[in-house]
Amino acid sequence: MEDKKNLDDYLKIHYIHRSNWLRAAVLGANDGILSTASLAIGVAAASATREPIIIATLAGLVAGALSMAAGEYVSVSSQTDIEKADIERERQELKEMPEEELQILAQIYENRGLKKETSLLVAKELTEHDALAAHVRDELGINEISKANPIQAALASGASFVFGGALPLLVVFLFPLKTVELYIYISSIIFLAILGAVAAKTGGAKIVTSVIRITFWGTIAMGITAIIGYLFGVNL
Repeated sequence: MEDKKNLDDYLKIHYIHRSNWLRAAVLGANDGILSTASLAIGVAAASATREPIIIATLAGLVAGALSMAAGEYVSVSSQTDIEKADIERERQELKEMPEEELQILAQIYENRGLKKETSLLVAKELTEHDALAAHVRDELGINEISKANPIQAALASGASFVFGGALPLLVVFLFPLKTVELYIYISSIIFLAILGAVAAKTGGAKIVTSVIRITFWGTIAMGITAIIGYLFGVNL
């Protein structure tokens, strides 16, 4: 029991266990900032009044949050369904051809660098302990860390989208209409940079690389949207 506790404490210093919800949260917040800001900039470029900008931005915020949450739930649920189907298939194979499955497991360990005799010994011991768990982990590549949670992913994605999208919307309310596009762009780049830094820090990645990547693509997206607004805009 003490060894297991020590192992759990050791694993906490790594970041991979955060990957599922962190990915959904970062994606949601990034899309919330970027899509809402881009929409606001596009409408602002074609509008002479504030109301259309607010309405379009708010509508985009609500629709985007619901779409992100639903999309994330469906996507992760599909992944979970595939994992469950593969596990059930593996369970059946272990019943129908246990010796072949043992050899497959041994071959996996041999390919990872163990000697042939050692590979077979390890495969036998793990099979005796929990055959299905061994095959699910080492043959299918499914483990507790990589398993996705549809509800967790949907909530993280939807909530972070609302938070991210609310920031450009707040700028639309607070700043002068004549220069609101510029303020939306500048503030959104700042928001994206902060998001990139927080995500990198939380995930243990390089902060500078993350910030540059997220602000670069954010600038491109908002710039293209602004150009489209100017080219096709009418005074709303």
